Amino acid sequence: MQIVLASNNENKLIELKTLLDIPALQWVTQGQLGIESCPEPHLTFVENALAKARHAAAMSSSSAIADDSGLCVRALGGQPGVRSARYAMDAGQNVAGTSQTQVDQANNDWLLKSMAGQIERQAHFVCVLVALRHAHDPEPLIAQAKWEGQLTTAPQGKSGFGYDPLFWIEKQNCTVAELSKTEKNAMSHRALACAKMRQLMQQQWGCS
Repeated sequence: MQIVLASNNENKLIELKTLLDIPALQWVTQGQLGIESCPEPHLTFVENALAKARHAAAMSSSSAIADDSGLCVRALGGQPGVRSARYAMDAGQNVAGTSQTQVDQANNDWLLKSMAGQIERQAHFVCVLVALRHAHDPEPLIAQAKWEGQLTTAPQGKSGFGYDPLFWIEKQNCTVAELSKTEKNAMSHRALACAKMRQLMQQQWGCS
């Protein structure tokens, strides 16, 4: 069974392929099929993930799975939330046309500026996965998970991507960017959501 990954974020694709390791599925990315990214105008992770999955399924005439994820900070009223990947750009920072690494750096810098002087630094990562058998599937599979942590006052670690250098995990006494890929994939929001999605695919779609 072919399933299209509705994302062009290479780091995210690598994680999803690793975590959603179902032999019955043949993975292909929307980029490999020449499918452009879907707009993400919605206010919730679920709505954006569903829109991306329906877009990829419609354009490919295939099954599709989409991820919408981000960082929610309590002191910022849940921001950057669904705008996590575009946080600095939304604030007027000129990051258009730069590499993903530079975009990540700009987002981290802007988050630190936004949190200047804040004592409350509780935050959590959110991951919502939506899988569709076809574009008009009336029963999308939806899996959601959170990863609780706190924000540091400066980046720590060189691994990972996105906000990983700022996200402190108390039990591990380090940031996500200081974890190995194996450690991260055992506990992250995306790992937890993928575990739920694997179970749903096995139960509802008969994938194994």
